[in-house]
Amino acid sequence: MTTEQPMPESLRQAIQRTLSRGRLAVTRPGGCPALALYLFDPTVLEGPLSHEEAQAVVAEPAYWSFCWASGQVLAQWILDHPELVRGKRVLDFGSGSGVVAVAAALAGAAEVYACDLDPDALAAARANAGLNGVPVLTCDAWEDRPGELDLITAADVLYDRDNRPFLQAFRAAATEVLMADSRVRDLNEPGYNLQATVEARTWPDLNEFEEFNRVRIFRA
Repeated sequence: MTTEQPMPESLRQAIQRTLSRGRLAVTRPGGCPALALYLFDPTVLEGPLSHEEAQAVVAEPAYWSFCWASGQVLAQWILDHPELVRGKRVLDFGSGSGVVAVAAALAGAAEVYACDLDPDALAAARANAGLNGVPVLTCDAWEDRPGELDLITAADVLYDRDNRPFLQAFRAAATEVLMADSRVRDLNEPGYNLQATVEARTWPDLNEFEEFNRVRIFRA
């Protein structure tokens, strides 16, 4: 479900750096409808992108303006199992829109950090937390994370194989890890156990290959 609502100015500027006619809308993704998020409004795409627009999208992709399938699934998993985060200090790695961080805060986490290298993603996480009436702190680099973490969450970070070493770094940095991924069928990583496999689609729908709509949740 999508509704029109004024965009925060910081996000309006961010989306229009990527796409000059870009716009965000308050949306409740199909995989986690309890959450409201500022996401890309596909109704602005009347006709194909111009060459200049296509170049801008490639040069500065606004990943944070989409709610990826794995993020929806992990967010809903946390909402359905609040005991996983209740009273805990949580860091959401590669937070993007902040959907998982917001879900953790709604489910009763004591403190939640959204961690992402993209400053626009951190702005989106703060805006989306405000939209849902919960506090979420931000962290712009893994190296600057807070200490004494109880839980690290991560969704769709293994599209880049260079991120694989983080899996053991997560285990060393926190008591528990919850991650979701649609790009890896068999994680085969020591300490990580498959919890569930859930079907979901990126929102707005990017018409990805069906295999990328099958999300696996792992816990360590």
